[in-house]
Amino acid sequence: MKFIQCLVVAFLVTTSSVFSQETLSKSTQTYQVEDHYNKQEVMIEMRDGIHLHTSIYTPKDKAQSYPMLMMRTPYSSQPYGETTFRKKIGPNEYLMKEGNIMVYQDVRGRWNSEGVYDNMRAYIPNKTGNEVDEASDTYDTIEWLINNVENNNGNVGTWGISYPGFYATYSLLSGHPALKAASPQACIADFFFDDFIHNGAFLLSYWRATSVFGYMKDQPTKEAWYKFPEIGTEDQYQFFLDAGPLSNLDQYYGDENVFWNQIQAHPNYDEFWQSRGIIQHLKNIKPATLIVGGLFDAEDLYGPFTTYKTIEENSTNENTVVFGPWSHGDWARGSDRQVIGNIDFGDGLSDYFQKEIETKFFNKYLKGVETSALPEARMFNTGTKEWESFDSWPPKNVKKQTYFMQPYEQLTQQANRMFATSDFVSDPKKPVPYSEAIKVVFTPRKFMTDDQRFAARRPDVLVFETEVLEKDITLAGAILTTLNVSTTGTAADWVVKVIDVFPADTKNTSDVQDHLKLSNYHMMLRSEVIRGRFRNSMSQPEPFVPNQKTAVPLKLQDVFHTFKKGHKIQVQVQSTMFPYIDVNPQTYVDNIFEATEADFKKQTHKVYNDSAIEFMVLE
Repeated sequence: MKFIQCLVVAFLVTTSSVFSQETLSKSTQTYQVEDHYNKQEVMIEMRDGIHLHTSIYTPKDKAQSYPMLMMRTPYSSQPYGETTFRKKIGPNEYLMKEGNIMVYQDVRGRWNSEGVYDNMRAYIPNKTGNEVDEASDTYDTIEWLINNVENNNGNVGTWGISYPGFYATYSLLSGHPALKAASPQACIADFFFDDFIHNGAFLLSYWRATSVFGYMKDQPTKEAWYKFPEIGTEDQYQFFLDAGPLSNLDQYYGDENVFWNQIQAHPNYDEFWQSRGIIQHLKNIKPATLIVGGLFDAEDLYGPFTTYKTIEENSTNENTVVFGPWSHGDWARGSDRQVIGNIDFGDGLSDYFQKEIETKFFNKYLKGVETSALPEARMFNTGTKEWESFDSWPPKNVKKQTYFMQPYEQLTQQANRMFATSDFVSDPKKPVPYSEAIKVVFTPRKFMTDDQRFAARRPDVLVFETEVLEKDITLAGAILTTLNVSTTGTAADWVVKVIDVFPADTKNTSDVQDHLKLSNYHMMLRSEVIRGRFRNSMSQPEPFVPNQKTAVPLKLQDVFHTFKKGHKIQVQVQSTMFPYIDVNPQTYVDNIFEATEADFKKQTHKVYNDSAIEFMVLE
């Protein structure tokens, strides 16, 4: 039971940005919110009569007026009660200590708010009568706050990490004139590409998280009404392997888990998923935006990158993007050192972001504080371990470089014209693990920079590698692959990983696990999966024709990384990454969630030597 309780705590901390005392910086630990703020709890009425629980923290100093910073969340605005205070309020301690009105709200149908919850509630562009969505709820909330909270200066900003980041994005569609700035951070943009599903493949490690979103309630509550399934083991790989087909997991939930049933019923990118995407609505945005993400965020890379690029293409507002060497939400924590897995990226990176970027952004647009111009894009180079600024992202001064996957594990810029393939056998009963770690996790973190030698040495993982680099090569932007493949079956997943291979003389650091060395370390830089049936359309799947050469395009999310002289660029191709991703039966069935044990078959896959990977290289 203990490890399940740890999972619950870890999930709530990472997704709701509720920080324990240990995660706060030392300076914040001595700061008592209740000494400087009053707290008020109200139920704000929406246009359809539903009331939403809202906690309002107002500075005790009334000598001036303050802007309001609001986070709307499905994860609870705890603690409840006007005499019980959060340890930390607002996006960061600087904004907290200088004085701002901080607002937290339970969204419709969650925790202490009334109404019915709808996961990634669809936006209604032309609402009539009492039609509601998260944009109208945001508008109605801001309208009430502006007119009822004392000492506010009439300006509102929104922010949030992960799912609250989605609501921060959604606030941009509210149209309220008081909303001047929004900072969606690690923001979900579309559940078919973020979090639970990646390009049609179900992220099995998130299966337990459907408990959080799938169980409905009919009354406001201050206590959790959902529970997590008891799986009886601390070996996640073995649990899911023994469970077999996804349909066997139904026994842990039943019909009452609405979200699990929705995922099963909608395996394709149909209207259900399409309507819940927020990206297609991000046009003519007026408030200033600060989009934030982590380059090693296993949950939400698609969201912040796509949100920034879509706003940039369809709006003329002040739109800024920041990506650092963070996992999910790291930038909001108080740790002095930034370490992902075995790799140390430097000191004070989160504090730098909070003080020099986030605080200045909100102060500029909410308080009119003059500040030096914020860069269009502030990006951290994960190879040189330095911050750099750009006038656009991706940078304009990049050129495409194409590398081909050749026999004998070669990755070259010139394709061999001879017909050749690299073959491997994919066995659903022996899937490639995504990590060597034996643990149960909702959100894998360290694997995003993990040493990939354990995978490179398996026969069902193809390796393609350059010669030792004679000069630095900096990648800046998305990575595009075109796999030309065939399979003896009718279905297959395809996973592509881009890896930085360190020189043999690389010295260890104190952060490296005891069983590893940085000598020849295979640092994963980026990985992605596509369920092969969606190679031509995410909404209209199709089987493979056995033994027929077929193109499978796959986009990997943006990177900013310098492969240094003496390193090597490596690409790994495989068909399983378990249990981060569920196992494809490799026999085409209309709905993998309904596949039976008999559908799972060992198949031989071929990758042809005209398969290519395209990098955006900084000149």
